[in-house]
Amino acid sequence: MESTAYFHPKSLIDEGAVIGPGTRVWAYAHVCSGVIIGRDCNLCDHTFFEKGVRLADRVTVKCGVYLWDGVIVEDDVFIGPNATFTNDLRPRSRRYPDSWRKTILKKGCSIGANATILPIVIGRYAMVGAGAVVTRDVPDFALVYGNPARLAGWVCRCSARLIPTNKPDNYQCPECKASFVMDNGVLREIS
Repeated sequence: MESTAYFHPKSLIDEGAVIGPGTRVWAYAHVCSGVIIGRDCNLCDHTFFEKGVRLADRVTVKCGVYLWDGVIVEDDVFIGPNATFTNDLRPRSRRYPDSWRKTILKKGCSIGANATILPIVIGRYAMVGAGAVVTRDVPDFALVYGNPARLAGWVCRCSARLIPTNKPDNYQCPECKASFVMDNGVLREIS
């Protein structure tokens, strides 16, 4: 563990956990052995990180979130309060597979409060609405919400909802003016 990280006296950090500099671990957070946490993360109260969890840099995990083996979180991800993750689509007591299904949260995505995330991939800068139940992969820059979660639009890196332009398959951010184009079903930033 890096000495520049902050550990609340009521946090529990198991031996063998790796926590990067500048990370803050608050009360009643439990980081198990075998977890790797990057730099400048914020692990709020009442969170749990099971062996095999990987968080990159500048990740925020709000209160009441439990991350299980197989959850991989890239840089700059926000996980809202009480978001729920599962790594087993067919749970039974005393069933221990050799490896768990992966949940991958790509760079810059945001997970709303109380969302339920199955073992899938959430794309770069995608946004999952509060209370959504996400059962399928979410594309980059997608806005999804509902139960089950469905595509409801597109969002910018800055989180503003994208608006269509006069050109077919082109979108623009009304706030930062970034431009995007839909290319073979994939939204990509062009400026």
